[in-house]
Amino acid sequence: MLGVAGVTVAVMLAFLTPAQGSELVPSRSPSPSNATSTDQTGGAVAAGTTDAGRPAGAAASGTTSRSTQEGTLQPSTPTATPTPTVPDPVLGPQAAFFEDFATPAASGGPFAATYADAWHAYDEGTSGKYWSGALISAHDGVMDVAMNGTQGAAGVFGPPATAWAQTGGTFSIRMKVEGGRGNGTAVMLWPTSNDASEGELDYPEGGFGGKPDVYHHSNVPGHAEKAQRIPTDVSWSGWHTYTTVWDPGKSVRYYLDGTLIGTISTWVPTTPHRYTFQIGDTGRSGHVLIDWVSIQP
Repeated sequence: MLGVAGVTVAVMLAFLTPAQGSELVPSRSPSPSNATSTDQTGGAVAAGTTDAGRPAGAAASGTTSRSTQEGTLQPSTPTATPTPTVPDPVLGPQAAFFEDFATPAASGGPFAATYADAWHAYDEGTSGKYWSGALISAHDGVMDVAMNGTQGAAGVFGPPATAWAQTGGTFSIRMKVEGGRGNGTAVMLWPTSNDASEGELDYPEGGFGGKPDVYHHSNVPGHAEKAQRIPTDVSWSGWHTYTTVWDPGKSVRYYLDGTLIGTISTWVPTTPHRYTFQIGDTGRSGHVLIDWVSIQP
């Protein structure tokens, strides 16, 4: 199991946004994360790497127990703390919301109409970079997000009634990438208010020349650019399932292919968020292929 990287970094992915701050867009359109990473001293840090930092987390403390023998109280002795049972995340077809893109639909309007109950694209031309209708189709059981180097795509997953009002739950996406080097993506839980200080949970995120990682952002006002990173050692080119389990105000657990890779109990959001997907508008041609998406409140 991979641990949480013991660093705090300012996460900016260059393929998505301007050099400073998250890009705030109108309500019902989330902000992408930024693109170049910098460490606490201002030095550049490529996506998928870390700067030097302090260790994160602490060892679990032991417990004590008491027993009686023939009615006599015995001294307490230390015992090992049992490893807590982590419940399997609810994902896939058993989740309350599940979309597997089984119905073929062409780009340019048919996809948006066919999947109106599951996907809500940004308006065409949003921020001058997102042209979802022109790029997204469904075929062979996948959502196909085409990359052409000049247009990006972005939108929100979930039923219309609840897509912008997710407060906690399990959020899972199975996806892979073909080509697109020089581009990248962010799948995130972004505040419905568009106030970055309410917390941003990005997983997976990164440039396609690197690895898909976790970037768990601060929800301390004025420090939203800081993030805790959990690295993975998998490739974007393989099919993988990325799952975020958010317990508001308590913890966020991150899973890769059903295996827990890290738990973060700081900077845990408590306000409504939306589950969004974005690709940038740079790089080589290629495809982001999404097999399915599930949400369990």
